[in-house]
Amino acid sequence: MNIVGKIAVGIVALVVLLFAVGCSYVVGTNNSCVSFEQRIQAQYTKNQNVYDSFWKTVKEVAQVPDKYAADTKSIYEAALKGRYGADGSKAVFQFLKEQNPTLDASLYKTIQDAMQSGRRDFKNNQTVLIDVKQEYQIYIGSFPRSFVAKALG
Repeated sequence: MNIVGKIAVGIVALVVLLFAVGCSYVVGTNNSCVSFEQRIQAQYTKNQNVYDSFWKTVKEVAQVPDKYAADTKSIYEAALKGRYGADGSKAVFQFLKEQNPTLDASLYKTIQDAMQSGRRDFKNNQTVLIDVKQEYQIYIGSFPRSFVAKALG
C-alpha cells in the first residue's frame, strides 16, 4: 500500500472514530436529559402527593372539632331537657350550680400543628423540585450540550 492509501485509511479511521465519539456524546446527553426530565416529573408528582396528603390530614383533624362541637351541643340539649323538661324551666328563681361540658381548644392547636407540618413538608419538596430543575437548566445550558439539547428538542 502506498503512502496515499495509508493516508486515506487513516483519514477514514479518524472520521469513523470522530463519528463514534460524536454519537456517543449525543446519546449520553440525550440519556442525561431524559433522566433529568423524569426526576422533575417524579418530584412534581411527589409534591402533588404531599400536598394532597397535607390537606386530607387537615380535613380529618378539622372534622374532630366539628364532631366534638356537635356532640357537645347534643349533650347540652340532653342535659337541659333532662333537668327542666321539654318546655324548659318555669321557675321564677332557680338556684342551681350547673356542670356543663366545655369545648376543648387544644383541638384547634392540633389543627394548627398539622397545617404547619404539612406546609413544611410541601416546602421541602418544592425546594427539591426547584433544585432539580436548576441542575437540569445548567446541564442543558452549558457548552457544548446546549447545541445538542436544542437539536434534540
